[in-house]
Amino acid sequence: MPKLYVIYNPLANNGRSIDVIKKYAESLKEEYVLCNMTEGYSNVIDEMQEDDSLIICGGDGTLNRFVNEVGVESIKGDVLYLACGSGNDFAHDISLERDATPVSIKKYLYNLPEAEINGQTYKFINAIGFGIDGYCCEEGDRQRAIPGKKVDYTAIAIKGMLGKFSPRGAKITIDGETKEYKKVWLAPALHGRYYGGGMIAAPEQNRETSETLSLMIWRGAGRIRTLIAFPSIFKGEHIKHKNQVQILRGKEIKVEFDKPCALQVDGETILNVSSYTAKVKVPAKV
Repeated sequence: MPKLYVIYNPLANNGRSIDVIKKYAESLKEEYVLCNMTEGYSNVIDEMQEDDSLIICGGDGTLNRFVNEVGVESIKGDVLYLACGSGNDFAHDISLERDATPVSIKKYLYNLPEAEINGQTYKFINAIGFGIDGYCCEEGDRQRAIPGKKVDYTAIAIKGMLGKFSPRGAKITIDGETKEYKKVWLAPALHGRYYGGGMIAAPEQNRETSETLSLMIWRGAGRIRTLIAFPSIFKGEHIKHKNQVQILRGKEIKVEFDKPCALQVDGETILNVSSYTAKVKVPAKV
């Protein structure tokens, strides 16, 4: 008889998703095995057969952890996804509603792009964010560690633009061609359209058909002009600000900042980063 494995991240959505996950599991009419990601689940992957299914419950960080811990190509059964994180950018990109019935995502997990950061290699689902987005994740992590503290990323971003974060000089190399930029606020490499909790940073990027990554560069403007234009990114209309925003595409992208700062990979923070290199892979035919 086929088995159903439900793997969940108890930390998803700052721990608030656990009730959703338990309620969903209890609604299942078939037998299932419930696995806590933080307690290990490699034995589940080894046990799976072609008729079995695996449901991942969490957000973008949960998916990032999964693809970096598991060799997706070795999974024999299907992989489904229940979106119940805080940002759910991957879910938005594939038109999956939050807390909706899980759908198969296995085809999206093959041949993911990779990034080299501080000598380590990471696969990513949505984007590598470098600039004020990394600063926001770093500050959010700091505030989250304070008991009873509610994290407000909008307030963090505003304070960052008004003085807490300073834009960087950047040297950007795309498929061997290098250019230098001043006052860079953001320089994320994107595999999908969304990142950062609903920002449509690369409106024309298609994770299923694109054979390149999109690099969105936000640069040049001062603090007030940047703050005024920034909300347009949530509708993908920031690209109209051509004197501030530029989108480039390439198979291999390297971004070097003149001063280190925090970087985020699908919402997971990495501190003290001066550069990253992201490489795309040809989409798998599955």
